[in-house]
Amino acid sequence: MGGIESRHDGMVSSVRKKFVKTKKVIAVDELYEEIIGGSRLHLSKGITLLESMRPTDKIAGQELLRRLLPKTGNSIRIGITGVPGAGKSTFIEAFGLRLAEQGHKVAVLAIDPSSTVTGGSILGDKTRMEVLARHQRAFIRPSPSSGTLGGVHKKTRETMLLCEAAGYDIILVETVGVGQSETVVRGMVDFFMLLVLTGAGDELQGMKKGIMELADSIIVHKADGDNLKLAKKTVREYKQLLHFLQPATPGWMSNSIPVSSLQNTGFEEVWETINVFKEKMESNGIWHGRRQAQTKDWFHSMIRDRLIDNFFSEQGMKEQVADLEKQLLTGEATVASAVDRILPARGHTD
Repeated sequence: MGGIESRHDGMVSSVRKKFVKTKKVIAVDELYEEIIGGSRLHLSKGITLLESMRPTDKIAGQELLRRLLPKTGNSIRIGITGVPGAGKSTFIEAFGLRLAEQGHKVAVLAIDPSSTVTGGSILGDKTRMEVLARHQRAFIRPSPSSGTLGGVHKKTRETMLLCEAAGYDIILVETVGVGQSETVVRGMVDFFMLLVLTGAGDELQGMKKGIMELADSIIVHKADGDNLKLAKKTVREYKQLLHFLQPATPGWMSNSIPVSSLQNTGFEEVWETINVFKEKMESNGIWHGRRQAQTKDWFHSMIRDRLIDNFFSEQGMKEQVADLEKQLLTGEATVASAVDRILPARGHTD
């Protein structure tokens, strides 16, 4: 009897394994079909799958992405950053609505600042862009930055690809804010915009030159009412300044445009600028070359991330690092000697 029960248990286990495996394949098949069919619900599920840390989900997510890759790359990827109070969300909603009404499919990937203490995130972009979120031709996906350099979730690049496969031809990436780490965003988009407020002279005192050199266009926002005259003056000041800066894109002269989300003005010039940029960059080969370079940079970045993750996941490594940190602070060891003590322990020698 024991032998019969044992064989029966083995058969059940085998069937269960096959069923689970089949279920996963069906799930990926369903997600694939629904995503290319334009389902926003399944697009969200696909992104959640990619963001999951579960080993089985990671495998399924990469299989889904592999199958969707041939349908990606057909969008304009636009990065948007700005000084505090510049009204990024207001601008994005007004700009996104205008594009959606013109027949485009617009995806907004809004990166929320994660708490450095709890790792939590506000994730309030859908409430800040309520009208756009309800539009049938728009998709908003808030993602926590999780402390990632540049305020960009490490899966943002893959999320862009899924959105492209779902037919979204315009991808807007809203970043956390202004800082040198915004180069990470520049490294994953085609066109990069910097939103500023009126009064260039005051702002320039606190704005790093490096941020401005990343911008293909500077948007002087809230150019309306009593602020309009000053906004136009600010635009002229930025245009003069841009002549002295290194161009963000070879062969392109960055410009400055006054925009009012309140009065819905300036967006036509912004969109025309992006299209002229795209046409010019495609004709001189920079568009394709930049995307290829970004893919290679992404590859190298993931290698570094994986190596760091593997390093700290090794048994006892976190404790060893913590112990060496204490020795550094008490002067018992130098940084170089502390590193030398760790690397040989992992099999690295000169």
